[in-house]
Amino acid sequence: MRLPSTGLGCMSLSHAYGVPPSRDEGLAMLRAALDEGIGMLDTATLYGGGRNEELVGAAIAGRRDEVFLASKCGMASVDGVKVIDGRPDTLRAQVDASLSRLGVDYIDLYYLHRWDKKVPIGDSVGALAEMVAAGKIGAIGLSEVSVARLREAQAIAPIAAVQNEYSLWSRNAELGMLDATREDGVTLVAFSPVARGFLADAIKDPGEMAPNDIRRSMPRFQPEHWGANAALLESWRELAAEAGCTPAQLALAWLLSRGDHVLPIPGTTSIAHLRENMAAAGISVDGALLARAGGLIGTATISGARYAPASAAEVDAETFEDAA
Repeated sequence: MRLPSTGLGCMSLSHAYGVPPSRDEGLAMLRAALDEGIGMLDTATLYGGGRNEELVGAAIAGRRDEVFLASKCGMASVDGVKVIDGRPDTLRAQVDASLSRLGVDYIDLYYLHRWDKKVPIGDSVGALAEMVAAGKIGAIGLSEVSVARLREAQAIAPIAAVQNEYSLWSRNAELGMLDATREDGVTLVAFSPVARGFLADAIKDPGEMAPNDIRRSMPRFQPEHWGANAALLESWRELAAEAGCTPAQLALAWLLSRGDHVLPIPGTTSIAHLRENMAAAGISVDGALLARAGGLIGTATISGARYAPASAAEVDAETFEDAA
């Protein structure tokens, strides 16, 4: 299965980044994305406790054939608490709930949002394969997994996509997943491609973020690391100006240069930013300048871990700490 070349991460419309926009604003945003020709909408069972799937479903009503639809299972909000559960019966129930909230007969791509480390991944993928056979989903994806887990899953059923965090400031994919997906014809869907707003030069003071913004718990945005990271932004702005594009567009252009199989899915609540991000695919940036971008923002220059310890324990993707 070949995925579209452009995608929109829908999480911020309902979840995680402080106070989300109103339902009407979210609908306007998603409908504008369809009007602009966005290829893929990416949502999940978890986001907003199901509200994000409902929002996406309302936006695509009557326009189902215009969009490649992706959602996720295996991580949900249960009584307000995030629960990772990869048991087959749970996944079977979640896909039916996703279909209902989205108002569709099938979902093009359905990910295991997190590998439940208490459940063999083959059991979870086997349940997803049943859903493919039943016509409920078109293809199987995995999120935040390692190459070893991808290989285990591929022994059970074809895997169309792996969605891991990948950007200039999060290079974990370069510890094996970038190459493995290229070799296997698997799409690498890069979430948080502009570093949760950092590479869009959109964050002046993390202390001003809403109390429930997930970035507050992430080390790179905390005082002991933020100063060192923010110090890189002046040079980053200058590099984008030299490239003739915005900082966010330079971040996306760098990612797109990593391989034809790499699909960034930037999220936004702004129609203007949506258009800005989509335009990145048409920007030509000199390879030498992209190399300078990679030298300026990278593992050697960014301060702080990707996640706090509790969140890091939930993911299976390779880490530089393990590789050291």
